[in-house]
Amino acid sequence: MSNISKITSNIVNQGILPLYFNADETVSIEILRAIYRAGIRAVEYTNRGEAALKNFGQLVAIRDAEMPDMLLGIGTIKNLEQAKNYLAAGADFLVSPGFVLEVAEYAMANDILYGPGCMTPSEIIAAENAGIKFIKLFPGDLLGPKFMSGIKAIFPNLTFMVTGGVDTTRANIEGWYNAGVKAVGMGSNLVSKKRMDEKDYAGIEEATRDVLATIKAIKSA
Repeated sequence: MSNISKITSNIVNQGILPLYFNADETVSIEILRAIYRAGIRAVEYTNRGEAALKNFGQLVAIRDAEMPDMLLGIGTIKNLEQAKNYLAAGADFLVSPGFVLEVAEYAMANDILYGPGCMTPSEIIAAENAGIKFIKLFPGDLLGPKFMSGIKAIFPNLTFMVTGGVDTTRANIEGWYNAGVKAVGMGSNLVSKKRMDEKDYAGIEEATRDVLATIKAIKSA
C-alpha cells in the first residue's frame, strides 16, 4: 500500500481530522497530548504565524518520543517552499486552503498525501487531473451538504473531507456524512480559543472523545 493510501485510510477510519494552531509551544504540545489521549491518531497543525514551523518541529519531537502512531500533518500550505520546509521538519501529510499545482505535483512524485481545499467543480477537476484523490471541501459552511450531494456522482474515485464551520453536533456531522464525505475537518468548534486560552486540556480531550463516539455511532447506524 502506498503512503498516500495508508494515510488516507487512517483519516477516513478516524472520521475526523482535528486542526489547530497556538503560538505557545507548550500549549500546542499539551493539546496534541490531549487529543491523543482521546483517541486521535491523525491531526493537522496549522501553518499560521511565525511560531508555526518552530512549534511543529517540537510537536514532531514529542510525537516521536511519546506517540509514534500519531500522523502529524500541516495545513495552510500555500506554496512549494512551505511544503518542503514542513516535510523537512517531519510532516506526514499536507493540506491547503486552495489547490496549489506545484505542491500537488511534488506530493504525487514523492508519495505524500496532499489535501487541497476546493470549492468549485473546476478546482476539483484540476486537482483530480493532477492525480489528487483526497479533496478538502472548503469552506464547508458556505458550500453546505447539498453541494456535496450534488457533485458526488461526478467524482466517484475521490475521497472528500469537509472543513470550515463543521460543529460537534450529531445533526451537523451526520448531514455531511449522509451527503457523501468520508471525514470532517474540525478546528475552532473542537479546539476552541476559549479552551486554549484557559489551558483546558481535559475539556479538549473530553470534547474530542465525544466527537469520535458520535462519528462511530453515525458510521454504525
